[in-house]
Amino acid sequence: MISQRQLFLNHVAQTSDFPLMLEIERAEGITLYDKQGKAYIDLISGIGVSNVGHCHPRVVEAVVKQASTYMHLMVYGEFVQTPQTQLAKALTDTLPDTLNNVYLVNSGSEAIEGALKLAKRYTGRREIISFKNAYHGSSHGALSVGGSEVFKRAFRPLLPGIRQIEFGNIEELQAINEDIAAVLVETVQGEAGVRVADSAYFKELRQKCHQSGTLLILDEIQCGFGRTGKFWAFEHYEIIPDMMVSAKAMGGGMPIGAFIASEEIMSVLKNNPVLGHITTFGGHPVSAAASLAALNVIIDQDLLSDVEEKANLFKEQLIHPAIKSIRNKGLMMAVGFESFEILKPIIDRAIDLGVITDWFLHCDKAMRIAPPLIISTDEIHQACQIINQAITDCC
Repeated sequence: MISQRQLFLNHVAQTSDFPLMLEIERAEGITLYDKQGKAYIDLISGIGVSNVGHCHPRVVEAVVKQASTYMHLMVYGEFVQTPQTQLAKALTDTLPDTLNNVYLVNSGSEAIEGALKLAKRYTGRREIISFKNAYHGSSHGALSVGGSEVFKRAFRPLLPGIRQIEFGNIEELQAINEDIAAVLVETVQGEAGVRVADSAYFKELRQKCHQSGTLLILDEIQCGFGRTGKFWAFEHYEIIPDMMVSAKAMGGGMPIGAFIASEEIMSVLKNNPVLGHITTFGGHPVSAAASLAALNVIIDQDLLSDVEEKANLFKEQLIHPAIKSIRNKGLMMAVGFESFEILKPIIDRAIDLGVITDWFLHCDKAMRIAPPLIISTDEIHQACQIINQAITDCC
């Protein structure tokens, strides 16, 4: 009989010549279990998804209940569906009053696509500013505003009218003018290796956009839903965007995304043309129910209050001469090494020892650490001991 591994290689489209090939049978909390029952501590949350842990009981309960009530009924926006309306209300309750209108989609890339269309439609402008080393997804529009030529060059031509500036450089904000429909920026640059700007930078960015009538779109796909210790990362910087994009951890493990704006901005999708943005499965009832459960878990279990404490514990425990730096915003962390050639064997060895980490698309010499927010101090100690051992074994 052909094994599942061989079926995977034969019939599942591959995105690299070196997939991890872990065959996971079940997952719970911060732990994945393979066919032999071996446990792996998941320190990357399925790449920013499982903030409340794998198979959180309240999320599972919400999924089962909704799946037995109804699933897909109609394309998005036509029927009043309780999971969608309750989720939209709960999301806006976490946000400033001006961010009061939610368009639900299926993923982060789709949310970016919708946000770009909305910005152009609302402003009547055609140019977008994004940032070097940014990552916003892999669809054509999202790739166009991404910041790595390595990932873009094979797929050109992409969208015209994209300008790119350096994240955190106040002088380059002078590029924002009356020709720009929107500035799209990750509140914390994720795939660049957790790059953080200060409040002064974001306040200047907000002011430049306001002065020129440019929409400020914050991408919180990876840094939102509690990852940084605030529900939304922009809360650290005392600014309010015109539009915000969410996905990943939003679904509690189910696929969902959203772009969020004011009712005034969002209303332009209703006419000229009618149905200015369409999605069949956006805001799927089961995903929406899961998302609402995940949101409530974060709030009810107060998962934000000790994020910084847990991040500090990682920084205290990860001590080795081979570690060159540790950057973080809450539990969104990058552990820097001299090179990818040093880091890759460490990642592989850590997996052998039972800890799953990764590197970043645009920063392959830094180890990604972004565990479920429910991780305990004992589990942090255990994970750090294994990573330190992996470093020692390889260095």
